[in-house]
Amino acid sequence: MANDEAAVLAAVGARLRELRRRRGTTLTELSELTGISVSTLSRLESGGRRPTLELLLPLARAHQVPLDELVGAPTVGDPRVRPRPIVRHGITFLPLTRRPGGVRAFKQIFPQHTPADPQPQTHEGHEWLYVLSGRVRLLLGDHDLLLTEGEVAEFDTRLPHAVANPDPRPAEVLSLFGPQGERLHVRARPS
Repeated sequence: MANDEAAVLAAVGARLRELRRRRGTTLTELSELTGISVSTLSRLESGGRRPTLELLLPLARAHQVPLDELVGAPTVGDPRVRPRPIVRHGITFLPLTRRPGGVRAFKQIFPQHTPADPQPQTHEGHEWLYVLSGRVRLLLGDHDLLLTEGEVAEFDTRLPHAVANPDPRPAEVLSLFGPQGERLHVRARPS
């Protein structure tokens, strides 16, 4: 058992280095994000410092990964997300991700003519919408757009925005929302 624990702890440094490099982050930038000194981060990555919960928690937050991913813990339990619907202003939100922080995914179901009088709002973040079925009206700053099935919109949520269903049939939208400054990286081949 002790050998298993030693192997898990020994692999943490390489995992931390790989995560940081994949994201293109320097030790100095990571130090500023986490409050952990550059020398401690360097020793963690090289295996010269034993990882502790006090060090791993801010690193997991900075890299926006679950703590399990940093330590290489085996997958436990059922991986399926069982969304509990949330209804706000007549719109049903189905959370499609479990992890707090980072990019969150939702399926939104807009009943007919919902909301009737959309009021644009602002907040920190970045949003990406994909219309699965029906049509939705996107009020974004000075723009009043009608998005149809298969169309995508991406925007900074600090702009006044509202989404509504102008039609007599329901509309479904896949929505990805990220904290401010965290943009989505969508790659698709041209049609």
